[in-house]
Formats: sequence, structure tokens, C-alpha cells
Amino acid sequence: MANTKQKDLSHTPSHIVKSVLGTGLFAALCILIAFPLLAGLLASFRPGTELIRKGLAIDLNPSTMTLSNYAYLFGGNEDSRKYFMWYKNSLLITFFSVVLTLIICYFVAYGLTMYEFRFKNLLFTLVIATMMVPFEILMLPMYKEIIALHLIDTYVGVIITGLCSASTIFFFRQYLSGLPKELLSAARIDGANEYYISVKIILPLAKPAFASMGILSAMGAWNAILWPLLVLKGAQKFTLPIGLNTLLTPYGNNYDVLIAGSMFGILPIFVIFLIFQKYIIDGMTAGAVKG
Repeated sequence: MANTKQKDLSHTPSHIVKSVLGTGLFAALCILIAFPLLAGLLASFRPGTELIRKGLAIDLNPSTMTLSNYAYLFGGNEDSRKYFMWYKNSLLITFFSVVLTLIICYFVAYGLTMYEFRFKNLLFTLVIATMMVPFEILMLPMYKEIIALHLIDTYVGVIITGLCSASTIFFFRQYLSGLPKELLSAARIDGANEYYISVKIILPLAKPAFASMGILSAMGAWNAILWPLLVLKGAQKFTLPIGLNTLLTPYGNNYDVLIAGSMFGILPIFVIFLIFQKYIIDGMTAGAVKG
């Protein structure tokens, strides 16, 4: 009876209007989001002079389309060598940032979730409170600390400051809170130690959370520009976003490499998202609601 009533309500004019409006709204949002990506992709197949003349416009004129930008990017010239040096630097920084961040934040969240101890809630509140402090306020103290540790112009100096992310800890804690704590009791009865429980039992259950936080951490590390710009001084250690910005100078702008390189720079994050898409959606859904 209830199913019949629900089915009848789904075909009412008001419900149809809401569905059409909702679908139209999300379609418009998708177009707005996809427009810059499509414009950039088309611009990467046009000469730099066309980009200066027309900007990032949706131009499907085949006569102006060419592969010369990508041929130049992969041509082994000086700009190409610098580009892939920056690309390698970004890959290294992103890889170690993501791996270390996930490991550290998982064990912090595991301790805050699975164990009971004094001041547990206070510690978690302090962790959450750090999310309300803008990076611009912390930037100068962190920079002075990196100088004191002699980590200026090193990859370690770029990576170390973001290893304990409050948002990642919060997400892991919310996800782990939905797992039954009886798993710990059963494992302890069977004689398992704490390391085995956290790594062999709980961690595999948190794969969706790792995938979700992995892609978000990778995006943040890959696109970061302000902090690496402060720490890294030598051009040989620049990350891709910083390196691409150096192509824009008062004496000449190499838009051919800039646009093609920017589009090729999207590839790692895009591939990671495609591989872990299922886990990301499951993790976001599970982490959003406790229980």
C-alpha cells in the first residue's frame, strides 16, 4: 500500500517539475565546470598566437588545430627537459606527501577512535580547532621553523608541514567510528597484538577512506604553489605549478608549453580518480554518516 502511494507521488506534476529543475540545475553546473577544461584542451591544440588573439575560447575550427604544442613539449628541447624535471619533482613530492599523510593521519585517528583515555575529546577538539586557523597565519611561523631546521630548498621542507592534516584525521575518525569495536575485542581474545589489529584487521576495512583522502591529498599536494614557492629556491627543484609560472615573464611568454603542459599535468590526478572512483564514492558516503 505504501509502495503504491509512493509510486503515485513520484508521478505527480510537482514531483516531475522538481525532477526537471534539479536535472537542469546539475546539467548547468556540469557545463560550467567542464567549460574551462574543454577550453584549455582545445587551446592546447592551437598555436600560442591563436591563444593570445582569441584567449580560452571554444573554437572548433580545424584549420587552427595542430599537434605542434605537444610535439614541442615532448621534443627533448630545453623547455621540454625543464618541464619533465618539474613534473618528476611534483610526482615525488605528491607521492611521499600522500603516503606519509595517510599513514600518520590513520594512526592518529585510530588512537582517537578505538581507545579510551583521559582528555581524548579535548585532544580531538584541538585537532579540529586547527582547521579554523588560516594557512596565511601559520605560514610565517612554519617558514621560520623550516629555516631553523635547515630544510630550506629541500623536498622535506615542502612535505613535512602538511603530514598531519586535521581534515584527514577528522575524516578517518568519522569513518572508523562506524566500524564495530567488537572487532578489537575479538582479535585481542584471539591473541592478536595492537599492531596486527590496526594494520591487518581495521586498515583493510578503511580502504574507501584511504582512497577518498588519497585523491584529495594528492590534489592538494600536486596543485600546491604558495608553500613550495616559499621553501624551494632553485629552479631544478621547482614543482610543476611553480615551473609553469616561470614561463610567464615580461620578456616572452611561452604559451605553447604552458597550455600543453598544463593539460598534460592534469593526467596523474585524472588517472588516480578513475582508478579509485568506486572507493572514493563509497568512502565519502560512509564517512558522511556515523553508524
